[in-house]
Amino acid sequence: MGKQGWRRDGVPLRVLLLALCTILAASATAQEVDPLAALRGGMAVALVRHATATGTGDPADFRLGDCTTQRNLSEAGRSEARALGERLRDAGIAEAQVYSSQWCRCLETAELLGLGEVEPLPILNSFFSDRSRGPGQTEALRRLIAEADDGPPRIFVTHQVNISALTDVFPRSGEIIVVSVDEPGRVVGRLPPP
Repeated sequence: MGKQGWRRDGVPLRVLLLALCTILAASATAQEVDPLAALRGGMAVALVRHATATGTGDPADFRLGDCTTQRNLSEAGRSEARALGERLRDAGIAEAQVYSSQWCRCLETAELLGLGEVEPLPILNSFFSDRSRGPGQTEALRRLIAEADDGPPRIFVTHQVNISALTDVFPRSGEIIVVSVDEPGRVVGRLPPP
C-alpha cells in the first residue's frame, strides 16, 4: 500500500491511532491495579502457597495432625514465611484474618506470617491425592472469597493444587496470588516469593 492509501482522507491512519490509543489506555489501566491496595481495601483476598518444604508429595504414612508424618517447612521456607509477613506489614497490612490448610507446612507458614490468629480451614486442605474432592472444595472456597467482609484483609494459606484449581495459576512456594472478591478466581496480581 502506497502513501496515498494511508493518507486518503486521513481515515485509516486516524482509525489506527484511535485503536492503538484505546488498547494502550486499557493496558495501562489494567497494570495500575495495585494488588496490595486491593487486598487492604477488601476488594481482594490473598492465596498463599505454603513456603518451601522439604521433599515432594506427602509420605505414605501421612496423618493429619501429626507433623512427624508430613513434609514440613525447610529453614529456607521458614525465612520465606517471615519475609512474606514483613512484606505485607510494610505494605500497610499489620493484621489479617489468616486461614490455613490443616497441613503442618501451611499452618507453620500462616503462623510465621505474624499477622494474626490462624484458623485451620478444611476447604484449604490439599486434594492432590484425591482429585474427586477438588471441584467441591474449589466451589466452597469461591463462595467464601465472595462473602462480604468488613474486617481486616483475608489471607488463605494453602497448596498449589488448590490455587491452580481456582485460578489456573501454578504458584511457586511462598508466592501470593491476589484474587478478586467480586470475581473469585480472577487474579488481580501476583507477588513473587521473597
